[in-house]
Amino acid sequence: MCYVQAQALYDFTAVSGNNELSIQEGETLTVINWNVGGGWVEAQNSKGQTGLVPEDYIQVRKNIVIIHILSKIHINFFSKAPNPEVYLLSKHLPKQTDRLPIYMGEVGPVWLYPQSQLDCVVADPKKGSKMYGLKSYIEYQITPNSTNRPVNHRYKHFDWLYERLTEKFGCALPIPSLPDKQVTGRFEDEFIKMRMERLQAWMSRMCRHPVVSNSDVFQLFLTYKDEKDWKEGKRKAEKDETAGVMIFSYMDPEVPDLEPTEVEQRYETYSRFTRSMDDGVKDLHSVSHLHWKRCTGPLQKEYRHIGKALQNLSSVFNTSGYQGEATLTEALMTTGKIYEEIAEIVAGQPKKDLHYLMETNNEYKGLLGCFPDIIGAAIEKVKDADRLVAMNKIAPQDKHNMAKNLSTMSYAFQAEMNHFHSNRIYDYNRVMQFYLQEQVKFYETIAEKLKQALSQYTNL
Repeated sequence: MCYVQAQALYDFTAVSGNNELSIQEGETLTVINWNVGGGWVEAQNSKGQTGLVPEDYIQVRKNIVIIHILSKIHINFFSKAPNPEVYLLSKHLPKQTDRLPIYMGEVGPVWLYPQSQLDCVVADPKKGSKMYGLKSYIEYQITPNSTNRPVNHRYKHFDWLYERLTEKFGCALPIPSLPDKQVTGRFEDEFIKMRMERLQAWMSRMCRHPVVSNSDVFQLFLTYKDEKDWKEGKRKAEKDETAGVMIFSYMDPEVPDLEPTEVEQRYETYSRFTRSMDDGVKDLHSVSHLHWKRCTGPLQKEYRHIGKALQNLSSVFNTSGYQGEATLTEALMTTGKIYEEIAEIVAGQPKKDLHYLMETNNEYKGLLGCFPDIIGAAIEKVKDADRLVAMNKIAPQDKHNMAKNLSTMSYAFQAEMNHFHSNRIYDYNRVMQFYLQEQVKFYETIAEKLKQALSQYTNL
């Protein structure tokens, strides 16, 4: 078995009967299973107690690996960072057809966006098998709006696409991770529905990216004609030599070069924002998670207890033998039952509104967590260029090329940040509208229930 150590970021109180583990902020844990799914991991504390904890409540401790890391989503902590010098000192000029142009738009540098927005629908999950039924899997139907012709893919195909996109664009663009793998319960209806919803969100985000959506590998995934076409396309994608840091050599900013000092200033501005947003996203996710647990736990129980208490009081009143209180005892009984109904409404509400806010928030947590940081290393390399020239390790022309290539990296980073901001404004505006609309419906429903209870009482 392969384990890593992590530190608890927040307090978490386990719910009895849910196989959860209570943790305290700052506590050191051993993560023994990343593949639980649904935003949970299995962990062990210093006392040897094991259980489930929210993945967002812990942070992997860098460079502390007990054996090996199970989930490839988390090996980024230990992987070797790409070397920006490979591109900074290059003189590679791409073919005209391979260019990735960057233009100066109203908000600054922007990618070239297609005239029609690519989108796709992930639907119709079906269970399949191979090896004479010994191995089962779920296959999804993906239909792009560019062809309206469905293609079928298993989760492992999405995983393959994620690896290819990360290898090709990961130095320049944030490629968010796929929803977690799951070993047990992966054929249960609720899990299949949740995974399909998250795969849909992932694919929609990739479709909206002008660079990713137009790439050969992404188009192959959406439009392959048959099994032969799929296999040939896979082999070609796996041999792609334009991956990694050299992807910047295909960026073609149609704008004046920036000085290294200006590059650094802009990079620091964006970095401050992404760090602050990361903190804000984690805080909202933590608060939302606790509110969900309160709605489905203590708050639901409180409304139930009020309902039971009112019904018990009604039963007590009914034993008095006093003839004039029938209306009151019936009203109390009805009110108690209404409070029990409210308890169920409260418990079910997070799935109707908070779920979508948390999913959007979780997507952005993932995006912020994989934003490329290679430009920071590139800035340091360019700062060191004068020393390298003085030591005759590089020529003055190399220093000039490094500054020019750093400018290209900066424009690519700015174009990506502008794409990020545009999507961020659209996504949070949309999800907050939906959340508040559902909250209004929720409180209106509660108000109607309370009015129904109030109507049971007469003016005595």
